[in-house]
Amino acid sequence: MSTQTESTCPICGGTGWRGVPGSKEREVIRCECRVRGRAERLLAAAKIPRHYADCDLSSFNLEGERGVFAAAKRAAETFAEKYPIDKTGLLFVGNPGVGKTHLAVGILRKLILEKGVPCLFVDYRELLRAIQHTYNPSVQMTEMDVLRPIFETEIVLIDELGATRTSQWVWDTVAHILNSRYSEDRTTILTTNFEDRADRAVEEKERGEYFTDPEKVQRGETLGDRIGGSMWSRLHEMCKKVDMGGGPDFRRHVRSARLVRTRMKVRPRTSDTTSEDGGV
Repeated sequence: MSTQTESTCPICGGTGWRGVPGSKEREVIRCECRVRGRAERLLAAAKIPRHYADCDLSSFNLEGERGVFAAAKRAAETFAEKYPIDKTGLLFVGNPGVGKTHLAVGILRKLILEKGVPCLFVDYRELLRAIQHTYNPSVQMTEMDVLRPIFETEIVLIDELGATRTSQWVWDTVAHILNSRYSEDRTTILTTNFEDRADRAVEEKERGEYFTDPEKVQRGETLGDRIGGSMWSRLHEMCKKVDMGGGPDFRRHVRSARLVRTRMKVRPRTSDTTSEDGGV
């Protein structure tokens, strides 16, 4: 059983407030124990997946060819430093594995730990599945129960926007979320693997072009195709684009580094005249 000395903060005595050194007006400020406790609670409430739990801005790798992402890292750092003076969100665009989610989560962690800002991580695909699950009559949770935290949390990160196959229901859901956060002036951060352009079908119709279904698959879809043209436009009112296209795969870099370390640990002993693959 813990004693009072072990459980009570020695600085504030458990009050949550401490005096300001040198203050003549007996000024007090929040004790570090309460600030730290709030940050820990906010970090748990953010629901950042375990895979990204250690991602922060300082650990984002810019070595070698990954130096092309220096501007993206600066954009993330600037956003975190200026918030809430500038509340415009960010849209990270790039191929899978370049580190979009790492930077986005790094922003959340910095805002939570240093500024005490409530944040929430949302996986786009999991969100749509959770909403669809509420349509089951046997499920007690309602659609609004799922969406309320997304509507009300100060900063929300929506990861992998557009990852689910397009339908009118998906378009309506995205519109509901983005319009709600836009109207309440809440900041949204997003990542996407899709090309940041309006609907291809609209562009092609305007140019008088026609493509067969196989050709459409070959050329790929845009973010506008995936979320609808009107919401694509709204997204650009809400966010600044951070382009991470064309860079090296961050996850492949990490996997390669791990593989090298593993091989070094298990490398078999060989003779001086025999190579690792058995050749001479």
